[in-house]
Formats: sequence, structure tokens, C-alpha cells
Amino acid sequence: MRVVHDCLGEMELNVPPERVVSLAPSVTDALFFLGAGDRVVGRSAFCWRPPEAEQLPVVSSYTRVRWDLLEKLQPQLVFTTTAVQREANQALRERGYNVWPVPLPNTPWGIIENLGLVAAFMGLDASGPQAELAGRYLRLRDRFSGLTYYFEFDLGGPITIGRASYVAAALAHLGMKNVLDRPEAYFPPPGPPPTDVDLFIYEPKRIKNREAQLAAARRRAEELGLPGLPRVVTEGDALAHFGPRFFDYLETVAGEIEKVAGR
Repeated sequence: MRVVHDCLGEMELNVPPERVVSLAPSVTDALFFLGAGDRVVGRSAFCWRPPEAEQLPVVSSYTRVRWDLLEKLQPQLVFTTTAVQREANQALRERGYNVWPVPLPNTPWGIIENLGLVAAFMGLDASGPQAELAGRYLRLRDRFSGLTYYFEFDLGGPITIGRASYVAAALAHLGMKNVLDRPEAYFPPPGPPPTDVDLFIYEPKRIKNREAQLAAARRRAEELGLPGLPRVVTEGDALAHFGPRFFDYLETVAGEIEKVAGR
């Protein structure tokens, strides 16, 4: 089948492919979620969801590809994502690989849409899984109406979110209000947030030491001048993940908000 990508041009695909490499954690998650994990022959170093994916050969980081290993794996299709992998996408295409960048979503509905996109390439019907995720998401609507929050990721330094982020869209869906209501998706905090906020949501680095994560959140709250504020601390690389399991993490965060905010 001949397909055309707006940026990468025309390519001829064997659809459905039997050998796929996924260099995007969100896509790896989607492939296994759809029951196509047996067709995935390689992954990126950041593709650790689900646990079965960790048994696969590591073909790349986000941006650096092990070309010798990729050649041995002989994938019929390489899935990537947009933004940070832009140069890798071009390099893959120049070397003759069929590559499809699955876009970074701006809302959780985009995660569900991407699931359908991946399923289409794999020759699968995603309508059931999409309906399940949509139903779970809709049940969270306006659960915390009017609650104000300040959010940070630790991505090697503090990063917060604005309206164009799917995380901000998800929290707005829950009825919550971001105290930094800016148009861009992600940006370094411009300074300490207002102190009249209801909740601090913090996503630490993904490490196995939970006490270290909680200590990092406590220190950051003190640096921001919010030491007594109710806070929710994710397990790390949770809300930053935009595969189907994002909805698991969002439900967990909603449960934690309910505990600390008394709603």
C-alpha cells in the first residue's frame, strides 16, 4: 500500500506489517494494548511499558539510533513520534526505512485518536479499546470542579504546563484550574506560583525509591514557598506518558487528589 506523510513523503508499506520497531514509548504501549506486541521486534530505551516490552532489543534512545542493530532486525515499519525525534525521522527515511511519526497529542482525546492510527497501520480494529478509554475518561469529567492547582514535571529540571498540554487538558476535564494559564504546552516555571492555590501536583523522576521521590517533592514545595500545600506526587513518568496507560495514571492521580483535597 502506498502512503504519503506530509513531511517524510511517499512510501510503500506492507500492511499489516509483521515486523515493527517502535522508538516511541506511547506507540509501544499502544501496540501491546492492541494485542500486537508479538509483532514488535525492537524498541527505544524508554519503552518500558508494558513489562514485556523490556525483553525486546534496544534500538535507540529518543534521538540516537543503533543503525547496525536496526538493519539486522529488518523492520517493515518504524514508529516514532514528533518534536524531539524530528531529526531521527529524517535520518530513518533517508536510509530507506518506512517510518511513521505518531503526533504528540494536545488533549487526551488525541491519545485515543493515536490509538486508532496505530491500529489502522497494524490492520486492527481499535473501536472497542477506544470506546473503553473514552468511557473511563468521561467518567472523570468535572470531578474536582473549581479546584486550582500548580503542576511540575522533573525533566532534568522543573517544567510546568500551559493550555496546549494534554496534561493541562486532562486536569481541565476534571474541572480543575491551572494557576499558570499560558497558551504554550511546556515551559520552565517563570517564578514561584501564587500561594493561594489549592493543590501542588508533582511528577518526579522515574526511580524505584519512593521515599526519595517524596523527599524531592517536599524539597521542591519548600523552594516554591508552598510547604504546607496539599500535594499529589506521581510515581514518575506517569502523566508525562501519552500512551493508553495515561488513563490508568490519570485515574490514580484523581484518587490521590480526592484523598488530599477532601473531595
